[in-house]
Amino acid sequence: MAGNTRLERELGWDDSIEKDSNEFITLPEGDYDFTVESFDRGRHNGSDKLPPCNKAILKIRIDAPEGEVYINHNLFLHSRVEGLLSAFFTSIGLKKKGEPLRMDWQAVPGCKGRLKLGIRHYQKDGEDRTINEIKRFYAKETSKYTAGRF
Repeated sequence: MAGNTRLERELGWDDSIEKDSNEFITLPEGDYDFTVESFDRGRHNGSDKLPPCNKAILKIRIDAPEGEVYINHNLFLHSRVEGLLSAFFTSIGLKKKGEPLRMDWQAVPGCKGRLKLGIRHYQKDGEDRTINEIKRFYAKETSKYTAGRF
């Protein structure tokens, strides 16, 4: 993508547009640096695996050679998945491994970390499709970051 793609703004009814539609990109499986663009508060209605609970809906950006990719990722606020919450907060540097943390969601946007990305296959309208999904978050202390990339 060329130009300042991060300078988003609302368009007026009579504004000019020029950017063409982007092809949907599925990145190869692997490890990537990420930035948390934003989060919204939501509610999980319950399922076979998890009862009703609050959830954080994260918008995560990965800048890869193939292009800029956005992934929506849910973090459920339930004791059954507390380890996943800890892994996320450790990855972005707001939690130290083995220490308790009061979750500060207002501090999350703009944080950076590293994750393992996978590919999920599904069907929609009879067509085979793929989408990226986050498999795990790496702890910031143990991640192999290179100077200037973080």
